[in-house]
Amino acid sequence: MPDPTLTSAIPSPPTSTFSRFQAVVGTLAGIASVTGAVFSLVEFARPTNTGELVAIVQAAGSRRSITDATIEVLTTQNAIVATLTPDAAGQASQQLREGVYVVRVSHPRYAAEVRRIQVLPRQTVEIKASLRAGSSSPIQRAVNDGVSAVRRALRF
Repeated sequence: MPDPTLTSAIPSPPTSTFSRFQAVVGTLAGIASVTGAVFSLVEFARPTNTGELVAIVQAAGSRRSITDATIEVLTTQNAIVATLTPDAAGQASQQLREGVYVVRVSHPRYAAEVRRIQVLPRQTVEIKASLRAGSSSPIQRAVNDGVSAVRRALRF
């Protein structure tokens, strides 16, 4: 059996505030290191051949958001890739593969707007569509043009 006078004579190491601080700093550094590694792996796992399209739809002149417009993303051969609807801020986004696309923004009460865009890997393409009053329907445009021609001919 050990002598109790000998074991009590050995002092326990003092725990200082500095060593606690070192432990906390070391733990935080470890967490930051693991978080950075996870973030870089997530970025690495993202496909390298995709970019992002961000479309903002507003009424021309007023800059009021048009939330019920239709945004169609088409290939250059007119195949539909995506159909988007803007959010409350008039904005919609879509991940797209690298390439050239045609973006058509339409609304029944506004003239349609068509743009050609090129998506590059890991890049964001932002387009702002300012729709003007008028119809995007070809039939409605033909009727309006006919009525306008008759008014001009009759001068009223």
